[in-house]
Amino acid sequence: MRCIASPRLLVASLALALGLAGCASAGGGGAEDGAPRGSANRIIFEELQPLQQLDGYQAVQRLRPIWLRARGGTMPQVLVDGNRQAGSLDALRSIRAADIQEMTYMSARDATTRFGTGFDGGAILITTRR
Repeated sequence: MRCIASPRLLVASLALALGLAGCASAGGGGAEDGAPRGSANRIIFEELQPLQQLDGYQAVQRLRPIWLRARGGTMPQVLVDGNRQAGSLDALRSIRAADIQEMTYMSARDATTRFGTGFDGGAILITTRR
């Protein structure tokens, strides 16, 4: 037995399938526990709220520990409000989480493109609340 479908029915079926696929892939947007969460490369102020008693290093260690891994034997450089910090990760220890507005991780490639050489381990950009 042969089934003949009208062009309108095919278009409507395709539109419905695409619409359902778009809704299914939209995702939740937040963490499972209901806490706000930025992207994998960003820590936002709201995520730092419950960690205010910690320093920046401890906050990164809890929220995005992968940022602290050495890449090619080199740790990421730390920039606070656009200024490169001596001691790099030690600079994270000297900043309280309560003073941080947001932190962003940049890959070695992106950091080198933006800032020049010396960022083989990437960069952690910190914007303070001041």
